Amino acid sequence: MRNLVIILAAALALAGCAADDGKPQVKAGPGVTADTIALGVLTDMTGPFSQSALIRIKGYELFLSELNERGGVCGRKVELKQKDHGYNVDRALEGYFELEPQVLGFIDVAGAQMTAAIAPDLMQTRAIVAPASWSATLLGNPHMMIVGTTYDLDVINGLDHLKRQGVIKDGDTIGHIHVDSDYGRNSLEGSRFAAQQWGLNLVTRTVAESATDVIAPVQELKAAGAKAVFLSTSPPQTASAVGTADKLDWDAPFLVNAVGYDPLILDSPVAQAVVERVQVVSPIAPYASDLPGPRSVAEKFERKFPGEKPTGSVDHGYAIGIAFAAVLEKACAAGDLSRDGVLRAFQDTNSVDTNSLTGPLRFSLVGRPSSTQSYIAKPDPEVPGGLAAIANLFESDLVKLKGTRAK
Repeated sequence: MRNLVIILAAALALAGCAADDGKPQVKAGPGVTADTIALGVLTDMTGPFSQSALIRIKGYELFLSELNERGGVCGRKVELKQKDHGYNVDRALEGYFELEPQVLGFIDVAGAQMTAAIAPDLMQTRAIVAPASWSATLLGNPHMMIVGTTYDLDVINGLDHLKRQGVIKDGDTIGHIHVDSDYGRNSLEGSRFAAQQWGLNLVTRTVAESATDVIAPVQELKAAGAKAVFLSTSPPQTASAVGTADKLDWDAPFLVNAVGYDPLILDSPVAQAVVERVQVVSPIAPYASDLPGPRSVAEKFERKFPGEKPTGSVDHGYAIGIAFAAVLEKACAAGDLSRDGVLRAFQDTNSVDTNSLTGPLRFSLVGRPSSTQSYIAKPDPEVPGGLAAIANLFESDLVKLKGTRAK
């Protein structure tokens, strides 16, 4: 009789590895049912960044439709629950507290102020978040999944690109115009580090996020003799800066962080000046990149959303989908889809291949970016997405040096 009890116990233990319906039996958290895993989207669908947010959501939807066709994660379909905050902190908090009990984690939170507002609660709820940001200041939060290279490293890679082209050299004067925000200040860290290492004379100008033009800063940098300018600004401010340079007959190149460029600029009066002067530094592949991953995403996007005008935000959303799914699958393999289980899986994920949508991703190095490589692209009205890649993923030696010093 005793042997029979032991045999039955062993059989039950083995049966516990799978549910009666054949799905893996896992510990579940909020947003996880027998059939679905819900992820939150808390973003700007009606405010100043709505265009990029809505296209990024289509990137999520594109990836998740394919994932779910393959059976989802742990035999469960992955679905999105969405809230619009209109780039308003109070609305973001209201939306967060409504969504939080319903979702396992957040695949999208847009806006630095919104991300900062919910950060304290994340420490209590244990949910992970993929913010629509590449700010290095978020790396200290163990719940933040930053997919791609941070702003400061993009700046270093961009300046290195100009240096290798012979546009700037040791001892030259360069300028950096940046918004007075987390995004702008983190970007400035990159130009300061490069200036220190290369003996550059760095002239900086700060503009308010609400500023409608940057005429005076551009005039001042021209007068200072800057050989090149980095812009960590909003797209309208980028247009103002380049338009001002054009009126001044100043042909210095302008490097721009990815969030400072919008293809709509190519429909504006400064379009030709932007095409001639601007290069965009990005952790995400330009939509029209001639690489297997971006080509595949473009083909699928055009098939699923015919008539929609794409941007690089499609690739951004798709890449985040790949990264988030990799973490969920790791948690599933460990039998734990609770928030603590997903958090452990996230912090243990040391290799995610996005097929060149980003550089290889690694989330297991605490306090370090998941990737350190950047793309360089030129605005081009003739290609889908408005950007043509001129340099595929690369990493400056200064980025390696900066990483060593950060340890």
